[in-house]
Amino acid sequence: MIAMVTGPQVAFWLLAPVMILAAIGMVLVRKAVHSALLLATVMICLAIQYAAQDAPFLFAVQIIVYTGAILMLFLFVLMLVGVDASDSLVETIRGQRLLAGIAFLGFGILLVAAIGSAAFGNPLGLADAQPDGNPKAIAALLFGKYVWAFEVTSALLITAAMGAMMLAHRERLTKKRTQRDHAEERIRKYAEQGVHPGPLPTPGVLARHNAVDTPALLPDGSIAPTSVSRVLQARGTVFPEDRERADVDEVRKLDAGDDFDEGEKR
Repeated sequence: MIAMVTGPQVAFWLLAPVMILAAIGMVLVRKAVHSALLLATVMICLAIQYAAQDAPFLFAVQIIVYTGAILMLFLFVLMLVGVDASDSLVETIRGQRLLAGIAFLGFGILLVAAIGSAAFGNPLGLADAQPDGNPKAIAALLFGKYVWAFEVTSALLITAAMGAMMLAHRERLTKKRTQRDHAEERIRKYAEQGVHPGPLPTPGVLARHNAVDTPALLPDGSIAPTSVSRVLQARGTVFPEDRERADVDEVRKLDAGDDFDEGEKR
């Protein structure tokens, strides 16, 4: 007799390969931001596994606390401290590879024991193990048996946030410029260098082209080079001037033809 496949089994076999590949990529990728995003993939897949196992509280905590808060803390630390420094291959802490190997071996033994207990044990079932519901049982463990570990973890997260703020803090060497200072500087540049004090002209808008890469036209019909980002100019992705003039001439002819047709109708 063929056993019926349940929803948790389908979720496991679909998401387990994704979680394993993301976990391996998290360790192997060179950029820290990519590693954090792969970690988010693992956390989201784990949250879906909780939902498939009828654990809505763990599903919400996994999304809100871990994926939404702690992972965002990782990204903020990366953005504040910076990730452009090259990685050094010189060991600064002696014996860290040996300690990492021992920790990996211990984690492997713990994982094998957990899987063996789940596979060959005698599970009671969710209703018998938690008769009052999942949230009450988890609250009893967090604020009862594991309250010390819970408080230590909270203190560790607060310490990490304070450390990120201290590392990212920079003393200001000059006085902070006000809006009046910026306005005076614009007027001074206009008087001395002829730089226009107003905002840059907006890109030209044509229906068949992206407005960002299309230069604006000045009142005399010439191209305004300052209307297109310098990044687009450096990449050579600016809409060609000759094609833009051809489009403008075509639009003018169409407008003139519409006016002529309306005059004839009148």
